[in-house]
Amino acid sequence: MNSSLKNKRILVTCGPTWVPIDPMRVISNRSTGTLGKTIARDFAKAGAKVTLLEGPVAEPLRQKGIRVLKFCFFDEFARLIKKELKKKFDVCVHAAAVSDYRIKNAKRTKLSSHLRTVKLTLVPTQKIVHSIKKLNPGLLLVAFKLESTMTRALARKKTQALFRDGTCDLAVANSSEGKNYSGYILDKNKNILAHKRSRREISSALVNTVKDLL
Repeated sequence: MNSSLKNKRILVTCGPTWVPIDPMRVISNRSTGTLGKTIARDFAKAGAKVTLLEGPVAEPLRQKGIRVLKFCFFDEFARLIKKELKKKFDVCVHAAAVSDYRIKNAKRTKLSSHLRTVKLTLVPTQKIVHSIKKLNPGLLLVAFKLESTMTRALARKKTQALFRDGTCDLAVANSSEGKNYSGYILDKNKNILAHKRSRREISSALVNTVKDLL
């Protein structure tokens, strides 16, 4: 057991968030929450006290010793993480695939299924990652950037805004296409601390990197 992580309080987020179209329909994404759940397990195995905020995934995490709080919609997640961040945490690993857009005027009643066309206007959602350290300044923040492809150069480029606007301490830049996974762990000085080819390996590397920083 890593003694430096024993009893450290870790907040992990995972899975998609929904935004409503009408009372019956939603817009979502393809996140399975697999990486976030793996990270939660690895921190727990290392002796940390883990709270997982888990979106609407097909296979919810059920593991003794991990506190799991569920959400489905973007607004639920925003309220839940704000509430949790009022508590003492040493680390936040923000791996959830948060909706970037929402419907400008979501319908209050179900849209007819007989309409020939439906036009939806999307507007940006609040960037929750930007508010995490404002709500809990003392924690170490790990953010994620998912792209369709990822290289060392892209990892440095695509994570710049996370360090600048989100004041993150670490970032994971990754891509996943079928069974092909690639992930880079970077610090705020654009140093690449690890490059791994599987979610399990990137999770293990992230836990060890965080351990070294605490």
